Amino acid sequence: MDFKKERQMILEVKNVSRVFYGGTTALNEVSFCARQNDFIVIAGSNGSGKSVLMSIIAGLDEPTRGSATIAQGHEAGLVFQDADAQILGQTPEEDVLFSVKKLGLKNKEARQACEEALEKVGLLQKKDFNARTLSGGEKRRLAVAGILALRRKLIIFDEPFANLDWPGVCQVTKIMKELKAQGITIIVLTHEIEKVLALADRFIILDKGTIRFDGSPSEGLKLNLENFGIKNPLNSYKRLKDLQW
Repeated sequence: MDFKKERQMILEVKNVSRVFYGGTTALNEVSFCARQNDFIVIAGSNGSGKSVLMSIIAGLDEPTRGSATIAQGHEAGLVFQDADAQILGQTPEEDVLFSVKKLGLKNKEARQACEEALEKVGLLQKKDFNARTLSGGEKRRLAVAGILALRRKLIIFDEPFANLDWPGVCQVTKIMKELKAQGITIIVLTHEIEKVLALADRFIILDKGTIRFDGSPSEGLKLNLENFGIKNPLNSYKRLKDLQW
């Protein structure tokens, strides 16, 4: 693909397959594109291939066949499922500075960029707190701050609601909405679509390493999602006996 002609195209995943040692196929001929400011939810049950796909897009793994190409001048920023594993500094300020220093900025410029990133995610007032004592939602926002400091225009969230309470979920979806308003391309990989699908303009269903649906969220919700290991959030809960999965 000629990204010079398609300036708004950020990512092209083309016929990506990933086969592990022993013959296990994690992804099978997966193809899709993402444009600037797209908000894409990729849903699938555990084992559907979501995390493998994320690793390939981010360059942490290589496909057995096919390619995942990010437009020149862009890189993907990742927000991992395990937020603690992404914390490198003792405080939010120190943590974001690890990212800023990769840009080669001088000390004053680096601190300014760090404060701007923390302010964007609402953590500037906690820049000197112990980063390990932040809430789950705050830790994910801290990961986003590090990505913003690196000026990434594509951010991938891998199961961003894992182990979060209701306030934490609200914090994460709020920052996602703000990122989209800033023109950033967002890809969310999750099976908890009821928490984020209203923000998406694109819905992809990944099942056993294969894309089963790629279209609008409203059309996707008409499918029998349970066939793909995803609970349809439009199912009603009106009685006590309905409150079970």
